[in-house]
Amino acid sequence: MEQGARQISPLPPLDRRQSETALSVARGTARLLRSLGFSCISELSLPSGRRADLVALNERGEIWIIEIKSSVEDLRADHKWEDYRAHCDRLFFAFTQDVPCEIFPKDTGLIVADAYGAHMLCEAPVHRLPAPTRKLMTVRFALVAGQRMNRLIDPQGHAEFWE
Repeated sequence: MEQGARQISPLPPLDRRQSETALSVARGTARLLRSLGFSCISELSLPSGRRADLVALNERGEIWIIEIKSSVEDLRADHKWEDYRAHCDRLFFAFTQDVPCEIFPKDTGLIVADAYGAHMLCEAPVHRLPAPTRKLMTVRFALVAGQRMNRLIDPQGHAEFWE
């Protein structure tokens, strides 16, 4: 490596908003999603300007959004997830076994997770996306996935391009 070359992380900097618990739930949930045939991206910006904790896409083009909650207080303090329904076919909450499932809205799916895996307690109801929204979300997903992959291959070439 050249002398004086700038060291750049291949991944975007952590925004430090996620607790260790939330990061563990995200990891276990991503493992579950992969076992179900989904690819998953964390912290994906949505067309509405919100940022979803996890967005998953499968080969049939289904889009799921998973909102991670690390505590009862986290759910009570944050209602931005209500906007997510407009950007997915199914909406889920993922949380630790310490959070009671009774507090979550009845019309969402529930996933219990830790750092090593997850279990789907109940499926989320399907509300199909309109075709233009599906295309927009699929293209957004693909572009972000590609950008993140390129950062791993060429971190210096992407230093100024953080989502």
